[in-house]
Amino acid sequence: MIWHEVNDGIVITLPEHFDMNVNVGYLTREKNECLYETENDIITKVIAVGEVRSLVQISVINNKQMAVQFLNDSRPIEKWKREKIVKYIHEWFDLDNDLTPFYEMAKADPLLRMPARKFYGLRVIGIPDLFEALCWGVLGQQINLAFAYALKKQFVEGFGDSIEWNGKKYWVFPSYERMAQLTPADLADIKMTVKKSEYIIGIAKLMERGELSKEKLMKMTFKEAEKNLIKIRGIGPWTANYVLMRCLRFQTAFPIDDVGLINSIKILRHMNRKPTKDEILEVSLPWKNWESYAVFYLWRVLY
Repeated sequence: MIWHEVNDGIVITLPEHFDMNVNVGYLTREKNECLYETENDIITKVIAVGEVRSLVQISVINNKQMAVQFLNDSRPIEKWKREKIVKYIHEWFDLDNDLTPFYEMAKADPLLRMPARKFYGLRVIGIPDLFEALCWGVLGQQINLAFAYALKKQFVEGFGDSIEWNGKKYWVFPSYERMAQLTPADLADIKMTVKKSEYIIGIAKLMERGELSKEKLMKMTFKEAEKNLIKIRGIGPWTANYVLMRCLRFQTAFPIDDVGLINSIKILRHMNRKPTKDEILEVSLPWKNWESYAVFYLWRVLY
């Protein structure tokens, strides 16, 4: 992580293959997003480090440097906390990853050639917080994306913290510590199934007891981590791979049954039917070790 402090802000050196426009394009795809705001390529978001909440504005200079400004007197005094904020941003935008091999592979791949060119500089935008990633996976099960965002907004505004600035509230995702104290009845106002409420509280309790943590999963192989996640009530192969891809950063994560992936392949191959699982496995052979990036770029084709 290469970064330095300028006045009261932070400047992060960006890697090659980064384009702010395409990343903001991804971040603004859903109007109902409640955890950050984007305007004129500037992102405003609360980043939590333990109990400390910092409201930051992130902008980019010539795709070479990322400038982080602290708003509302929320700059942490301790350097290690500011370092944690830099780490969060690195994880969020996958800045430690050299995409050169991915682009080399994509150039020769019939499915990825167009998306890799069109969305050059797009990173797999992450969800660094494990509880948030798991909840988002559960919330999004078997419903369309717009409804999933509406549910997330209700959930976050019902149980999360916020910082007020310029007459607006900026939200932090609810903590597992808080959710572990609740019952499904407490979530009754949110328009989701009782089952989903049970799954979310169950995950929160596992995390509170220390049985489930990002640190533990990161020490495992991909297969071990996948198996551990699928053992959790409410987490199937799709949700597990989604979390492995966007939170734990396993590049081999591959939600093969994903509807968006299936539709994207159908469109790019001009098929009049859905591709079968075997067909998807066959076209994905060249993606080895870059499956998560391939999927993310193929999703991007759809909107």
